[in-house]
Amino acid sequence: MSLKKSILVIILVLLIDQITKIYIKTHFSLHEEMKVFDWFRIIFVENKGMAWGFELPGSYGKLVLSLFRLVAITGIGYWLYDSVRKNSPAILTFCIALIFAGAFGNIIDSIFYGLLFSESTPVTIGSFLPEGGGYESIFYGKVVDMIQFTFYDDTLPEWIPFWGGDHFSFFDPVFNIADSAISVGVFLLIIFNKKAFPKK
Repeated sequence: MSLKKSILVIILVLLIDQITKIYIKTHFSLHEEMKVFDWFRIIFVENKGMAWGFELPGSYGKLVLSLFRLVAITGIGYWLYDSVRKNSPAILTFCIALIFAGAFGNIIDSIFYGLLFSESTPVTIGSFLPEGGGYESIFYGKVVDMIQFTFYDDTLPEWIPFWGGDHFSFFDPVFNIADSAISVGVFLLIIFNKKAFPKK
């Protein structure tokens, strides 16, 4: 896969990711949700840290995390460039492009959203370029998440050992398009491992 095609994949993912995030940020109040199907909801949450809500403690934790993301994206970018230069299998460069785009999409939130948007709360909707300035300084933005696929949310049958009769929900995390791109890229690398990394 050529560098031009890789860049096209990155631009496409970034556009979809940022358009959906900006729409949700400027049209939904915090924790507002919209049911699409029984198993699919749009719900607006903001993530201060990494995937699954992990956060580094302390006032400098967010700054360290943002700087780490910049270092990581630089490494992924070089990996993509090197793979294209070495004419690596198309599946490998495609997956790296997805991972790069996803990581870059979340970096945009983390670095700039604090400057560009006002604070979102359960009773107020955030605005773009507010007169009083954004809700945080550079590097301290929150990542916008909005997609939730809860495939099972019910009481478990009584016959199941230990957990029978307990309430159980499967796959509660809320994520975004950038997270999806990273997950798909990693999943495809695992599935097509032999094609992506052929033995010489």
